Amino acid sequence: MTEPEINVTIDKHILENLDNDDIIRRGKRVVEIESNAIQTLVGRIDVSFARAVVAILRCKGRVVITGMGKSGIVGKKIVATMNSTGTPAIYLHPSDAVHGDMGMVRGEDIIICISKSGNTEEIVNLLPLFHRIEVPIIAMVGNTRSKIAQHAEITLDMSVDQEACTLDLAPTSSTTAALVLGDALCVTLLEKRNFTKEDFANFHPGGHIGKRLLLKVREMMAQGESIPLVTESVSLKDAIIEMTTKRLGATCVTNEEGALSGIITDGDLRRLLGRTFNINSLTAFDAMSKNPKTIGPGALAATAMQQMEMFNITQLIVVDDYNKPVGMIHLHDLVKAGLAQR
Repeated sequence: MTEPEINVTIDKHILENLDNDDIIRRGKRVVEIESNAIQTLVGRIDVSFARAVVAILRCKGRVVITGMGKSGIVGKKIVATMNSTGTPAIYLHPSDAVHGDMGMVRGEDIIICISKSGNTEEIVNLLPLFHRIEVPIIAMVGNTRSKIAQHAEITLDMSVDQEACTLDLAPTSSTTAALVLGDALCVTLLEKRNFTKEDFANFHPGGHIGKRLLLKVREMMAQGESIPLVTESVSLKDAIIEMTTKRLGATCVTNEEGALSGIITDGDLRRLLGRTFNINSLTAFDAMSKNPKTIGPGALAATAMQQMEMFNITQLIVVDDYNKPVGMIHLHDLVKAGLAQR
């Protein structure tokens, strides 16, 4: 049997009479309807919501989320948010569950069933299996009198007055409500677990967020023989050779005790060229800028990036507790590491 063809051709008359104001009005209508659905949801964050949070916090296993269709897609997003914020979670497809995937559910887990109708057949068929292994059920449903709600220990009401879809067919307001309710669970769990930025970064070590929260200056800085470094008394010529050799666009200048006293940058050299005195007679002390910007090796690389952007500079000298240079970090290296703001 051949599949029926769906005619998606738009009538030529419609295309010739498109009205921008009408399009904008329709778009705003959708946002207003879904916004109202969220506002209504605020009043349903009640004792049942608190019980759900407590049950998940006390759960020794994982949160197993199941849902069909659009509800399943929302469920996958909630799973992803939970996993990244300290609550172990997995998604269970209702159809796959009866073909072997029920094996991933254990008695120490907790189930969240997402369904607009609350009577989704594929999920209803799983309820006896969940009861058999005595796993608690949280129902996120649009009908608190539905079969799923009746079999759940905790029911969260995510019903909406109307879908934004004018045909009242495509889940729109209902999926938005489910998504927001899921976010409310995730963020509340995050806060009750005292989950920190560092914890979040540990779950995102390869991404932009992880790098900004974990990467330290000491991991990025030039150090040892790679540090451009001269004393105050050396000739400017030798200082320029040091800058050229180390290729960081600057050199640290130290006093006799080895403490930082200044920096010579490419910009300092360009400014010197505009003066009338003999450059060959100058020392590093004569050419340096005093009180250069510094940072400690234990600071976040993202903090170094922020300082460079704030002061419009391209390098920072890394100093120890005695103000002695132990490294230099360059803007280009931080950009390469993916620390630029997005």
